[in-house]
Formats: sequence, structure tokens, C-alpha cells
Amino acid sequence: MKKKLLSLLAVSAITVTLFAGCGSSSSTGDATGTDAKVKVGMVTDSGTIDDKSFNQGTWEGIEKAQKDFSLQDPKYLKPSGETKADYLKEIGNLYDAGYRLIATPGFKFETAVYEAQDKYKDANFVIIDGTPNDGAEKDPVVKVSDNAVSILFAEQQAGFVAGVATSVELKEGSLGFIGGMKIPAVQKFNWGFQQGVAYANANLGTKMTLDKENVIYQGTFNDVAAGTQLANAMYDRGVKAIFCAAGGVGNGVITAAKTQVDSGKNVWVVGVDRDQYDDGKYADGKSVVLTSAIKKVDSASYDMVKQVLDGNFPGGKTLTFDITKDAVGIPAENPNLSADTMKVVNDIYGKLKDGSITVKDNNDDNSLFE
Repeated sequence: MKKKLLSLLAVSAITVTLFAGCGSSSSTGDATGTDAKVKVGMVTDSGTIDDKSFNQGTWEGIEKAQKDFSLQDPKYLKPSGETKADYLKEIGNLYDAGYRLIATPGFKFETAVYEAQDKYKDANFVIIDGTPNDGAEKDPVVKVSDNAVSILFAEQQAGFVAGVATSVELKEGSLGFIGGMKIPAVQKFNWGFQQGVAYANANLGTKMTLDKENVIYQGTFNDVAAGTQLANAMYDRGVKAIFCAAGGVGNGVITAAKTQVDSGKNVWVVGVDRDQYDDGKYADGKSVVLTSAIKKVDSASYDMVKQVLDGNFPGGKTLTFDITKDAVGIPAENPNLSADTMKVVNDIYGKLKDGSITVKDNNDDNSLFE
């Protein structure tokens, strides 16, 4: 297949502010600070609490806050399905058990939180990677009430840095991308990665390629077997590294990479959401995870609880976490990246922060592979 050289396009940088969660049981949901320790609950999105990705990152931040601030044990509930009714049922169960700060990681909660924020006015809600709306296919009504906060991330910036790092480290060869569901957060990872690869090719002397056939959305966040199958097919086509932004599907990609390495191939995975280096370990403590495009969901959920205890709650707002607050990027330590590569990465960080490089969060001009 004819190779396509990706092009870097600029867009406005995204600003960020910290967010926080729940306060006392006032009718508006505003946090006022209280001696009573807040009870923190979470409803999981697709997959499990140990999905080594988004659910796990959110939960780890909550658990750390529980230990640091001596809170009651937090609780998470896994819905029986993925409908609005399934999510509302578990939100209601947490509320009935006294939980007044409820975290919902994932865009699938948008319609459930839209209803819950009005039904449970003395609870506060944090929806990550989504904005409450009524679910209408055309012109949906969007509303973030005073007892809710919508948290978004600049995934395109994390993808960009990962694309540069991968290209500089490998220097030449073919790359691939496996996404979960085709939703904005996953698409932004993909588009940013492609722009990072293009930047490295144009400015840093790399010769990486990416075929359209190697940009795939599996369609779920939990089909591990499908992840293994798709990854093996890509590796067999000569792909050297796969960036996987697909939740639990990524576990299958990592499994495939380990199998390929066992057979003598030199292949890699670029992880997502959290540092997945340990997940990629095989013989002798080595890892198939080259680096990870992270967004610090754990820090965000931790800060949420801290701000609750401080009596602050930015209700009614949609906040975006970006690179200027070190909320996205790649891990500070990357054992599989050379010192020279990390030097380049640190330079890229600086240019992203000062606006010398901007990364678009859309594909309106159809210059990138969807």
C-alpha cells in the first residue's frame, strides 16, 4: 500500500485548571468544607477496575487520596450493562449508601450524569472524558449543573509527544494504531500521534510510515482477544510499534507483542492513559512497552478529593487538562527510550508549553487517517 506522509497542522493550545469534587449536603451541591470525611464512590466504565488503563487510573487516584487523607474506604460499582439505566442504577446505589462524591470515568456516562445531577442535588459528580447532555442525536442539550464538573484532557498533545518519542527511538519503519471505540478522546490520541510522527519525519530526520490499513478502531474497550488478533496481524505486516488507545483491548495488544518477541521479532507497544511499562514485562524484566501516552487521570481524581476537603468545588464548569500543567505527555522515566531520545522529548515539551508547537485536536481537513 502506498505510504502516506502525515502532515503537522496547528491549532489553538488548550488551557487547563485543576478540578475538584463534592462538598457538604447543601441544596446546590456547593462544597463548603466539613469535618466529616467525604465518602467517595465510582462507577466503572467498560471493562474492569484493573483494566490497566482508564478505570484503574481513576481508582488508583481515589485510593491514594483515601490513604493520604484517612477517608472511609471508597467504593466502586460495576454496572451489569452499558445503558443509561444501568449507570443510573449504580449511581443510585452509591447515593443510597451515603456516597456524595461520585466519579464516572467515560463518555458513556454523559446522559446518566445529565439526569443524576438534577435528581441528587446534594451529591457532586465528576465526569471524566465527557460532558452531561440529554443524548439527542441532533443538537443535544448540554448542561453541567452546579453540582457537577466535566473533565477533559488534551489527548492530542500526549499522542504527539508519544509519536515523536517513538519515531526518534526507532528511526525508521512502519507504525500502527489500534483504538477502542471511535470517540473524541480516542481520536485525539490517534490524530496527535500521527502529527508527532509527521513532525519527527519533517524535523528530526526520522523515516517512519503509517498505512491507512494500520489505523483501526476495534469498537470496544474490553475485547482482549480482538486486540491480540488485530495486533498480530499488524506485526505480521511488518509494523514495528503499535500505539493502542483502547482500554482493555490494549491488554490483548501487549499479549501479542510478548508472543512476537518470544518468536524472535523486535516489536513494541505504545501504551495509553497510564504508564504501562510494567504491564509489558516479560523475560529478564524487559518490557514490550516502548513508552505510554499518558493523561494523569489518577492525579485528577486525587486532586478532586483534596479539593473537596479544602472546601472548593468548581461546579458548572468544563475543565481541560493539558501539557501546560503536566497533565498529559509520556512518563518521566522510560527505560526503553535512550537519553538522546528523552533530550528531544524534553525539548518538545518546552515547545508545546510555550506555543512554538501546536497540535490540532480535529481532522476537519481530512489530512489524517481517521
